Amino acid sequence: MDPALEFLTYLQREKRYSPRTIESYRKDLLQFKAFLASTGKDILTAEAEDIYNFLLWLKGEGYSGASTERKLAAIKSMYKYLLSRNLVKINQAKLVSYPRKSQKLPVVLSMDEVTELLELPEPRDFFSARDRAILELLYATGIRLSELVGLNVSDLNLADRFLRVKGKGGKERIVPFGVPARKALKKYLTFRTEAREDALFLNKFKKRLSARWVEKLIEKYIRLTSIRKKVSPHKLRHSFATHLLMMGADIRTIQELLGHSSLSTTQKYTHLDLETLRKEYEKAHGED
Repeated sequence: MDPALEFLTYLQREKRYSPRTIESYRKDLLQFKAFLASTGKDILTAEAEDIYNFLLWLKGEGYSGASTERKLAAIKSMYKYLLSRNLVKINQAKLVSYPRKSQKLPVVLSMDEVTELLELPEPRDFFSARDRAILELLYATGIRLSELVGLNVSDLNLADRFLRVKGKGGKERIVPFGVPARKALKKYLTFRTEAREDALFLNKFKKRLSARWVEKLIEKYIRLTSIRKKVSPHKLRHSFATHLLMMGADIRTIQELLGHSSLSTTQKYTHLDLETLRKEYEKAHGED
């Protein structure tokens, strides 16, 4: 039996839903099925990103927020039923949430503003080279501030241009970076001599930088630009993700790069292998 039809039958016979409610569910689920079919998927093979793409399609078609939220509720209810009947192994709809109206979009820098900020420190000595490398790496990878200051030299692979990052809960991920960041890091490492500490970024005492110090560093350079936005390391992370999305990167790729455990966290703007991540990254950030 068709999964949607089986679910509707369950609502009618066991849950005793009204005919009007069942008809509403039927229309919403038929629309969802038609969308999936247009992408070569069906209800049993759909993943969280397919459901999210359906919501984006509804928005593009001009459906109201209330209407879209109702359709998502119908989809969530159906997948909860399918999971209870062992018709699916994972409730993919549980990974998707509809943004609340009160949720504000994060403030991001334009690409021109990012360029202005990154080009400020001229890498002439240890401190300016370090500052340039920090700014380049924050924007090039979208890593969290805590992840940046926690980096060790051993986490850096300059030849293949990627970082080994330890995120929340000790979860490790691989994050690629582009040529400008590699250039800045190579320059910084030429000044980073006679350091016993394995920490990648050091202060004047050759000790690991603190998160607060990096925040002050960004504040200092922002004051030297024409940018009139309040900028933090997290704003660079938002800018990284937003610019990737603008350039057509896949939502799953952005989720993986940011280290989000669920797709719904990434929605405010699957694990892929490194080569796939690199290709998606370079579509947005460019290559030599």
